[in-house]
Amino acid sequence: MDYPLVIGQMLASGLSAAPDQRITYADQVEMTYAEFGQRVARLGSALASLGLGPGAVVAVMDYDSHRYLESFFAIPMLGATLHTVNVRLSPEQVLYTINHAEDDAILVHADFLPLLLPLLPRMRPVRLILLSDKPVPLPEGFAGEYEELLAEGDAAFPFPEFPETTRATLFYTTGTTGDPKGVTYTHRQLVLHSMGVIACLAPVPGRGGIKLDDVYMPLTPLFHVHGWGFPLIATMLGMRQVYPGRYEPVKLLRLIAEHGVTFSHCVPTILGMLLAAPESEAVNLTGWKVIIGGSALPEGLARQAVARGIDVHTGYGMSETCPILTIADMKATQGATGDTTAIRIATGKAAPLVQIRVVDPEMRDVPHDGVATGEVVARAPWLTHGYLRNEAGTAALWRGGWLHTGDVGNMGADGTLRITDRLKDVIKSGGEWISSLELESIVSAVPGVVEVAAVGVPDEQWGERPVVLVVAKTEVEAAAHAAVAAAIAAGRLSKWAAPERVMTVEAIPKTSVGKIDKKAIRASLAKAG
Repeated sequence: MDYPLVIGQMLASGLSAAPDQRITYADQVEMTYAEFGQRVARLGSALASLGLGPGAVVAVMDYDSHRYLESFFAIPMLGATLHTVNVRLSPEQVLYTINHAEDDAILVHADFLPLLLPLLPRMRPVRLILLSDKPVPLPEGFAGEYEELLAEGDAAFPFPEFPETTRATLFYTTGTTGDPKGVTYTHRQLVLHSMGVIACLAPVPGRGGIKLDDVYMPLTPLFHVHGWGFPLIATMLGMRQVYPGRYEPVKLLRLIAEHGVTFSHCVPTILGMLLAAPESEAVNLTGWKVIIGGSALPEGLARQAVARGIDVHTGYGMSETCPILTIADMKATQGATGDTTAIRIATGKAAPLVQIRVVDPEMRDVPHDGVATGEVVARAPWLTHGYLRNEAGTAALWRGGWLHTGDVGNMGADGTLRITDRLKDVIKSGGEWISSLELESIVSAVPGVVEVAAVGVPDEQWGERPVVLVVAKTEVEAAAHAAVAAAIAAGRLSKWAAPERVMTVEAIPKTSVGKIDKKAIRASLAKAG
């Protein structure tokens, strides 16, 4: 038998290993894995009754909920494609992604109806299913309400068989220019990504990494790269899972405390938001393991987290890599007595089955001396094969047979990768390349700094000059200048890194997935002169 690597096999493993394990949605729903499996079957049955099966594209617009997790399995297990819609995009971008994906159906939470309904006249005909946390009237033209459809579904629904190369998921990533790009993954790629991440995290000694008795709660939206793949991993392993719904600091902290959450992942903004919340002081965060991705983990935030007992580490990847490529060296930090900040914020070492190179413009490897920089390129069995109906973008992504990340970094002799910047965010001043990430990390360690962003602004004499924006509790501009000057004196930064300005602002612009939006910052500074 040619045993297929499909998502249904991952679900079967979790149901067999832990039928009595629990899955919780905020304060509203709790079920066992056995009940979850029945609901997945009922959802598959309900969708099939609406004519949705192999080849269909089914979109989801929801908060992080049990419904979303059910969709992670039921939709691909039909041989259909799960389109996870980024509800934080502009209405025009949401419309573009739905039309470009050629969605056949949309499962939409009632809260997102004001976003979706005005777009319907400009969309292809789709079947609409209402999701809600409380009774609401069914809008005209909807095929039904989620729970009512599940109640009519078959709890023993037989899902079809199909090749492991069948497309399972689709989502859209936004860049600095052009329309969002559709990124797709097959069942085989998602299974192999899950196995690779498990092989990376499970062997970490002690309580580090990921363990079967961990309590998992995502703090990355499930529409973003499948919640970084961890909902699939947690389900396959039969782990206790908690889904928070809408991200609100007080609620998130309460869920962590009430359910004993031990494993999460998020962008730096979310972790910073939780640590800055006054309510966090009353919550014991000791032993909470958090993987930070999406943006670099600033030194200051890492120190704050460790001071609260959080076992925080950087993870690295991108939408096009499923996403995980590397993880900071968790083994080296377990039980360590000295300052482990440098290890925790390093981009880390390649996960099993991942090949990482740092190359010059001619695709030649730069020396692995921890100094020489180049573009980071990668290969792994789970990287996207390309952008949906975008040949030019795919060719650029995979030029030379390696996936080009667009990140600049260096490689140490021990194989540790350190990302120094995005190609588009490197500050070029006085003939020197300045790492905006390094500049941000240094300023982040200044007492009182909550958040920091560094960008280059045009300068007639030097090409660009650094400008640093900070969100701070107190006056920190002088201290920030002093911290950079000390780093320059110590040889950590070149003299060109001394910022032209340090500006205190109320908030720093973010992208739809919570990353610092440097494009918006540069545009705002240019407009202000």
